[in-house]
Amino acid sequence: MGLVMGTFSMQSKQMNYHKDKADDDLEMTIVCHRPEGLDQLEAQTNFSKRELQVLYRGFKNECPSGVVNEDTFKQIYSQFFPHGDASTYAHYLFNAFDTAHTGSIKFEDFVTALSILLRGSVTEKLQWTFNLYDINRDGYINKEEMTDIVRAIYDMMGKYTYPVLKTDAPKQHVDAFFQKMDKNRDGMVTLDEFILSCQEDENIMRSLQLFENVI
Repeated sequence: MGLVMGTFSMQSKQMNYHKDKADDDLEMTIVCHRPEGLDQLEAQTNFSKRELQVLYRGFKNECPSGVVNEDTFKQIYSQFFPHGDASTYAHYLFNAFDTAHTGSIKFEDFVTALSILLRGSVTEKLQWTFNLYDINRDGYINKEEMTDIVRAIYDMMGKYTYPVLKTDAPKQHVDAFFQKMDKNRDGMVTLDEFILSCQEDENIMRSLQLFENVI
């Protein structure tokens, strides 16, 4: 859970991927998207106008068209994990940002998610994280979904982070997760079960508070 929060925070502070001219030209061929007004975004998020201006400047620097597609998102995200393969986890992360399922992330999508993760209430942060894990959007987290996410995280961190990682480590992690969170033992974790279990875990609660004032 801390990894979910930490990687988002790191991305917001360090997004510094430089595309070559060909990539820029391709990006500029897309119809440019103009974001909603600052007043509206300030009302919808927990950021000030000044913070939104800084965030937008960085977003436009990386994505001149005003939108970012999944391939570009993966390229940016992979820069932070050179010793692993971040593509699968970045795919799940992209889908969590792309709430409208348009295949692209606008500035509004980016800043709304960032607002929740960095400045939202505990419940808002946990709801957002639950949606990340709920891959098929059916309102539950099952063992298959959790295993896919955990394997993606292990792949992303790479061999240097886990030098003695056993092949069954993801399964052990998932089993421990369900032992704690699946209160009624039906093989699925609901949003209520997820929030309750996270609130009872001191490590998770500390990770949620760590990045509140990162910007």
